Amino acid sequence: MLRILSLILLSTLHISHSTLSAASGEPPPNIIVILADDQGWGDLSLHGNKNLLTPNLDRLANEGAQFTNFYVQPVCSPTRAELLTGRYYPRSGVYSTGAGGERIDADEQLISEVLRDAGYATGGFGKWHSGTQAPYHPNTRGFDEYYGFTSGHWGSYFDAILDHNGKMVTSTGYLPDALTTAAIEFIKKQHQAGRPSFTYLALPTPHSPMQTTDADWARFEGKTLTSLATHPEKEDHQHTRAALAMVENIDYNVGRILESIKKLDADKNTIVVYFTDNGPNGWRYNGGMRGKKGGTSEGGVRSPLFIRYPQAIESATTIETITGSIDLLSTLCDLADVEWEPKQPLDGISVAPALTQSDWQAPERLLYSYWSERVSARSQDYRLDYEGRLYHIPSDRVEKVDLSNKKPDLTAAMKAAVATWKEALLTPENINKERPLTVGYPGLATTQLPARDAKWSGNINRSAKWPNSSYLTDWVHNEDRVYFNADVGEAATYHVSILYTATKDAVGSKITLASGEASTSERIQKAHTPLEYGMKYDRVDRSQNGESYVKDFATLDIGKIELKEGATTLELSADFPSDDGELEFRMLMLEKR
Repeated sequence: MLRILSLILLSTLHISHSTLSAASGEPPPNIIVILADDQGWGDLSLHGNKNLLTPNLDRLANEGAQFTNFYVQPVCSPTRAELLTGRYYPRSGVYSTGAGGERIDADEQLISEVLRDAGYATGGFGKWHSGTQAPYHPNTRGFDEYYGFTSGHWGSYFDAILDHNGKMVTSTGYLPDALTTAAIEFIKKQHQAGRPSFTYLALPTPHSPMQTTDADWARFEGKTLTSLATHPEKEDHQHTRAALAMVENIDYNVGRILESIKKLDADKNTIVVYFTDNGPNGWRYNGGMRGKKGGTSEGGVRSPLFIRYPQAIESATTIETITGSIDLLSTLCDLADVEWEPKQPLDGISVAPALTQSDWQAPERLLYSYWSERVSARSQDYRLDYEGRLYHIPSDRVEKVDLSNKKPDLTAAMKAAVATWKEALLTPENINKERPLTVGYPGLATTQLPARDAKWSGNINRSAKWPNSSYLTDWVHNEDRVYFNADVGEAATYHVSILYTATKDAVGSKITLASGEASTSERIQKAHTPLEYGMKYDRVDRSQNGESYVKDFATLDIGKIELKEGATTLELSADFPSDDGELEFRMLMLEKR
């Protein structure tokens, strides 16, 4: 029986990693980490899905190492936090996927900072989902270059409004293609400068909205699906078709990445990593496993992991050792021969020796999956689910045969380990860590405070069930308020503007921002009533998922305000000229001048 009781504290202790040297005389390897959003383990032809073709991802797996027991967390921001920190996400301040709970504590050490300090050029492209304002923004977390969106998901994947190093810009075309193009240009630029690069390409698909190009959709529209969900009666075939069309686009862009480094003659000295952030975002083929996104069973947390590094990893390598997103930081630093000293104890270990040493023995340990008060634990051979049922995964990947009564000692030991883990990590301050939004911290000239992070009172509503790229609607009364609990990092004069819509009857409304006794105001001079857009490329009605479409908001400059350092409430109010006016609010922006 596993020595579970001796392993209970393993997840809370740092296991020092061995250092592997890159090939003698070679420059440091480039590192490319590609992360898909809401793609399941089963969304690959390599894994038996006959509904789609993923030749580039299959090739990536076959030319490097495949990890057959790799685990992430059940949802987006927790997995991203673990990739970035090498620590279980509750330790890093992450407790939700929005409204500030996705932010990684500012004192956490991120892989981008480790590699930057080791001389790497660092670029992040795509979905960040780890904080918007400094010091949580990617440009203040070790990334020299950032191009993407910091929210949990975005409202439009075509000609999208993005963040480029803290400034709002508009991309061209289909977003995954545009992000990949930007990543390739970054890699080329650093290669030409003779500098090793770390590229983090966090593609937003197949997360909703279920938007695809017409060319991708043409291959799936009306297609008969043959590889079906574990529970076929639950599957929405239209949603599956859209998701798989998006995955084939991911495959296309992975092929572009591989071809670009080949043309640079850099493919042998480049580490390419591919994985996903949780299980599939719908009931579809997933190898018969139980669960999907949000669940802590195999189907919710098992992810593909492919690592290709021709200079050090033999092709067709298979790693069966259990590994997790917490292991990637140490593993990549070892493969790149980066020497560093963790500032905080790590939960992950380096599994680089498994890739280069045939006689390496993995330590016995448990990997923990947690979301929504549910914790499951995975040993090398068993999973204890959140209800205390025990499954032998090598013979029962689909988790049908409960062995808890047949193996009471093992079950009890794993339950004890879970209890210890919960006691150590799921403290009240970790799982509901209320923190103010930060304003005026170093690293960004402009602080963006989007509607998703706002609080409000009165008649106001949110445009969608999920915060992310939503906006506030039904602002119609003088008593209505929009406010942000904030922490001002530097006392200064701030230039204030908002993104808004306004009906004709709202023209002349006086918009005021107040902070304590300080305030500034301006009146709306023009009506702005744009239509929602994005329907053209939607393959599934997004309202079924509680999502709204997007609009082009106007900008209103409100003036200047003196903000004092420290805690404050930023309060927006409107003085309407009539009872018939209506406003919508998208964002408050504060710029130090």
